[in-house]
Amino acid sequence: MIWEVFRQAKTGEYHTHCGNVHAPDREMAKQFAAIQHGRRKPTNSLWVVPREEIGEVGSDEVAFGGTTDKSYRWATAYNTTGTDAREVVESEDEQATAEKQRGDD
Repeated sequence: MIWEVFRQAKTGEYHTHCGNVHAPDREMAKQFAAIQHGRRKPTNSLWVVPREEIGEVGSDEVAFGGTTDKSYRWATAYNTTGTDAREVVESEDEQATAEKQRGDD
């Protein structure tokens, strides 16, 4: 039986896949994982999971995020030249003129 092994280097970090072991049962798989994958690098914990218990959700089954255009979130998506700057200056001038007319100087 094949067991997939996931290693956590430090407390609070994610477990990442580091390999697999061949073992007849869970206890042997844990021992083999500790020997093969836990002693070479700093290790806080190991997850040992039967390969057939791991499920996959593919993009053919579910539409994952990232399909919507959200380029407006990045400054590089804006054109900094053109009429936009002129409109801002004109608006500021209009606001200053209105304040003078109200006597807000």
